[in-house]
Amino acid sequence: MYLHIGGGVMLPDDGVVGVFDLDNTTAASRDTRAFLSRAEREGRLENAADDLPKSFIVCREKTWLSQLAPATLLRRSGLSVAELTKTG
Repeated sequence: MYLHIGGGVMLPDDGVVGVFDLDNTTAASRDTRAFLSRAEREGRLENAADDLPKSFIVCREKTWLSQLAPATLLRRSGLSVAELTKTG
């Protein structure tokens, strides 16, 4: 299946490593800001946002910026939080 992240971009869901809230993670973590800066320098950061980005999606090959909130992307994925946090 695919995950539509906005801006006409569809990602294969088996390549998605994680979806993160841009405001909460970059404000609190220097490491996250460094990760995104490095991805941009290396040409691995893509922008699918037509407006201000609200989330970023880490995939195996690239990291994508999206104007959609992480909760919206979770609903679009068809998964529940319980399924995502299941261990083992």
